[in-house]
Amino acid sequence: MNSIDCIDTHAHLFVEAFHGEVDAVVTRAKKAGVRKVLLPNIDETSIDGLKELVTRHRGFVHPMMGLHPTSVTKEWRKQLDRVYDELTSHPPSAEVNYVGVGEVGIDLYWDNSLKQEQIAVFEQQLVWSRELELPLSIHFRNATREVVDSIRRIGESSLRGVFHSFGGDREELELILSLKHFLVGVNGVVTFKNSGLATTLQHCPRDRVVVETDSPYLAPVPYRGKRNEPAYLPYVIRAIAATWGVNASTVAEITTHNTVALFGV
Repeated sequence: MNSIDCIDTHAHLFVEAFHGEVDAVVTRAKKAGVRKVLLPNIDETSIDGLKELVTRHRGFVHPMMGLHPTSVTKEWRKQLDRVYDELTSHPPSAEVNYVGVGEVGIDLYWDNSLKQEQIAVFEQQLVWSRELELPLSIHFRNATREVVDSIRRIGESSLRGVFHSFGGDREELELILSLKHFLVGVNGVVTFKNSGLATTLQHCPRDRVVVETDSPYLAPVPYRGKRNEPAYLPYVIRAIAATWGVNASTVAEITTHNTVALFGV
């Protein structure tokens, strides 16, 4: 596959699935045309690995800081203290410059026993996003309405970001698009034959789309079921291109522009 100049807006290269292989993964990504990879944090246990990776591959990977909803515990206030310390202790000139607040959100797929705690954690991080003028990377599995409601409570006009790993129908898309400053992140799901996502994206304005891998998850066809990595991002771009009826370089140019506008990378 020829290289396509693009940016992966969501990957977790600091997790165990990539231990000992990150350098090779980065090399393959660059060869495939990936210019940059954005790395949303998961929780307090992943911060050190995230920062080490940013230091090792400075300029290619760009970190975000947040607490993932599935990591929220009854001790969420202490968890958030660490996240806030990270967000506020690294000014733009520092060694680690966070480009967004993420991965944050609400997840009601596996368990909703901590739903209220998840909402509280999410809304606190929305406040920080507004105060620090940083975009959000949002996880919203089985919780689109709850996430939108939280954004509106905190103030949608002063918030911006991306609903990561979008795979919904047109109704869900329209709900997200009703928030003027939010985009959808499209990954390997768009290559899945029965996902319906390609059809939904025909109704999405092109200036509201960014691309991602969500590595190591959701590898695109023909790698479905295997470990995902940023080098596979061109498969996502080609699938969107087929849906929009344009060439892949056009999709890459549009989504790169959208990413730079949102995250400033």
